[in-house]
Amino acid sequence: MAEQTLDALFHETLKDIYYAERKIGTALRKMARVAQNPDLKAAFETHEQETQAQYERLSDVFEAIGKRPRGKTCDAIEGIIAEAQEIMDDFKGSPALDAGLLAAAQAVEHYEMARYGTLKAWAAQLGLSDAKRLLDQTLQEEAATDEILTGLAETVVNAAAQKQQG
Repeated sequence: MAEQTLDALFHETLKDIYYAERKIGTALRKMARVAQNPDLKAAFETHEQETQAQYERLSDVFEAIGKRPRGKTCDAIEGIIAEAQEIMDDFKGSPALDAGLLAAAQAVEHYEMARYGTLKAWAAQLGLSDAKRLLDQTLQEEAATDEILTGLAETVVNAAAQKQQG
């Protein structure tokens, strides 16, 4: 077994988010297809493109630490995506679908922000300045996406779900 160091933990967590980003991209494409609100659909499509760039940026982080890009199953993202799929199945065609999709997307964003924030802090501690810079760039993008989703929830999506209840 590898030595249990912060460096090893950083590498393992990096593999976790690498896997997660690939899964998130696929989930965002599905969510964009079923979203009913055009602004929410567009937000999912935009974030899917951003996610692809973030996935590629993670390859640069691996390169910065001298490791081959490789993922490992992320149980947390698997669970969050399973919940999103359940919402898509259970609320298909209902006024509440978009509110559920948006909530699932924000769960993904908050997971990513937690992961990227931790990785950035560890990169700083380990003196990995290139990795820290790249991780911070993604962290800022995730926070911006979360703000966009919050805005959609507060101004359009949640009210539409409630108004259509009758």
